[in-house]
Amino acid sequence: MNHDLKFEPISSKDNPLFKEIRLLQATGSKGQKARIASGYALLEGIHLVQTWVGDPALKTLLTSEVGLGNSEISHALYSHLEICPETRVFLLDKGLWDLLSDLVNAPHIAGLLELPKSSLMPSQSISTLAGDVVILDRIQDAGNVGAILRTAAAAGFTQVLAISGCAHLWSSKVLRAGMGAHRLLDLYEGWSNQQVLSAVTAPFLAATADGSTDLFNMKKDLIHPVAWIMGSEGQGVSEDLLAQAKGVSIPIDPRVESLNVSTAAAVCLFETVRSRRI
Repeated sequence: MNHDLKFEPISSKDNPLFKEIRLLQATGSKGQKARIASGYALLEGIHLVQTWVGDPALKTLLTSEVGLGNSEISHALYSHLEICPETRVFLLDKGLWDLLSDLVNAPHIAGLLELPKSSLMPSQSISTLAGDVVILDRIQDAGNVGAILRTAAAAGFTQVLAISGCAHLWSSKVLRAGMGAHRLLDLYEGWSNQQVLSAVTAPFLAATADGSTDLFNMKKDLIHPVAWIMGSEGQGVSEDLLAQAKGVSIPIDPRVESLNVSTAAAVCLFETVRSRRI
């Protein structure tokens, strides 16, 4: 490893790159617009950076003298540079990390990841989406969205499609909640209901409290590719999607009104996995 590399210093919060990073961290539509405009998402923390070590999409790394003194951080950084030597590395003053992260004792490592085209060009070039799909219908809580992405990856559902109105899949909070699942998934976002209905080829199954079909009586449906729709926390699945789907209910104690959407997704996806076992 070449430890004599010249890193580019950033000492001021007025530095243009530092300002761009702060924009990428913004919540809501402001952050989403910044990420789409720049074509980059911010990876915060050692776990996310480690997930993309060796991937040329990780174009930029940010650390500090404190970070370089951490063996786990320095190993990830130099391992990535050996595989992707064109990566730019910026050395931030220690004080800037307090502005960059609201996490106490946050590790001094972050990266800028080039976004996949499927997140930047919603559906224009996609006429069909075959096979299993998880469809997120206006789910707004970033923790729920990230948890569903992690569950989808664990269950082998590699295609996830987010309809307009969802939390941005590449926001900092969704990335943290996803725990690296993003790298295992093909992510599509910004689609309309009509684009979903036109492109997805598998039968639609909508998880809904009043669904007429019991999830645990669906083995024949689940052994073939399916498109699971998970609806927004407050309103559930959109009416026009629900009209084209089979409503599926999860048997729960009648004293409990409903399940959290990420929990419901986990039950549905892993029941699908279980049904396909010989």
